[in-house]
Amino acid sequence: MYETIKAINDVLNGFIWGVPAMVCIIGVGLYLSIRTGFIQIRKFPYALKNTIGKIFSKSSAKEGSITPFQAVCTALAATIGTGNIAGVAGAIAIGGPGAVFWMWISALLGMCTKFSEVTLAVHYREQNEKGEYIGGPMYYIKNGLGKNWRFLAYLYAIFGTCAVFGTGNATQVNTIVAAIDSALLNYGTVSEGSLQVLNLLIGIVICFAVLLILFGGIKRIGSVAERLVPFMALLYVLLAIGLIFMNAGKVPAVFASIFAGAFNPQAVTGGVVGSMFTSMTKGVSRGIFSNEAGLGTGSIAHACADTNNPVKQGMFGIFEVFMDTIVVCTMTALVILLSGVNITYGQAAGAELTIAGFTMVYGSWVSIFTAVAMCCFAFSTIIGWGLYGARCAEFLFGGKITKVFYVAYALISIVGATVSLDLIWGISDTFNGFMTVPNLIAVFLLAPTVLKLTKEYFSKNK
Repeated sequence: MYETIKAINDVLNGFIWGVPAMVCIIGVGLYLSIRTGFIQIRKFPYALKNTIGKIFSKSSAKEGSITPFQAVCTALAATIGTGNIAGVAGAIAIGGPGAVFWMWISALLGMCTKFSEVTLAVHYREQNEKGEYIGGPMYYIKNGLGKNWRFLAYLYAIFGTCAVFGTGNATQVNTIVAAIDSALLNYGTVSEGSLQVLNLLIGIVICFAVLLILFGGIKRIGSVAERLVPFMALLYVLLAIGLIFMNAGKVPAVFASIFAGAFNPQAVTGGVVGSMFTSMTKGVSRGIFSNEAGLGTGSIAHACADTNNPVKQGMFGIFEVFMDTIVVCTMTALVILLSGVNITYGQAAGAELTIAGFTMVYGSWVSIFTAVAMCCFAFSTIIGWGLYGARCAEFLFGGKITKVFYVAYALISIVGATVSLDLIWGISDTFNGFMTVPNLIAVFLLAPTVLKLTKEYFSKNK
């Protein structure tokens, strides 16, 4: 049975994250970019001013909402995760250094896609019986496209509810356990035989921590994300910058390999990666998987923001993709390519490749810091996706299901800490892909609304 399910899922996964889906995601991003006059480039300074510029502001949000900056931190909490560490490593191993170039291209177009998703989410959001703002793809499909398209909203919510247990929780807890186990084993603090009990305890602790935060509602989720995301991103980026400075002489050659490998990967990988198409697909798919542009999930968090300006909040979407892919993913790529770690091209790789890059330059002591960073990344993803799943479940079954969902979601943490998750990850990845279909249809059809709102906003704010 296991092998049958895996074989079916592999076929579905290969299709949904294959060429057709990739072309659709890139195509919609390009279409939106052209329609908005490449707003992600024209208004990028404005986006930075209204995102980074708000970090130290002491603004508060009204009841049932969170501040705009807390909203972007909640969305970043879900996107900046193991995909930035393991996903980039996997893209380079299979697609060569040139995959990083195509990751940048996907991010450039993804900035506009996410801008559109966030703008629509705020514009078409509702308030639930608790007075909380709720929105996202389900609601801009329902309120923007009318009754004939409502089935797409339900499909999105079903796929989203199924995906969060694996992608958002079990696999992330498994990453936390692996990082802690690796760090403790490096220092001989624990033995192999005691890991099973240790992992169970870690799962139970995470379960209670997740329950504590999620039961606190949207304000507590936003507050935790606001503190955790800047800390974890800063810790990781500082470690990466230090490594880059220590290998500054290699930087020009590494960037040359990225650009050369994008169009002629065999020249960089010794012929192992011989196709530009392989490099392109791996870079684009990993970039999309990391920043979630086209998935629509991030807009669920942004819909909770205390703002009356959909377009202004949309600017946070541009910043979010920039921070996730252009900054964090690029840092990971440079760590791998500058450190001199051995890359076996053509074979799958994950977080261990990134960690090996850090330890090769800094020494084994850095495993403690990388473990802390990975734990923060993974835990923040659990919290962010917990909100996404709750909103999808609420759309399907009403607000009373939320607490039941939170309990079930938290308990999955124990499963994630104690079992092998190959199949769970694969199935969740497939559901993620299915989520893009109704979302991209809606964003494409609602592009005139995005354009209208954007023109109105900037005509008033010249």
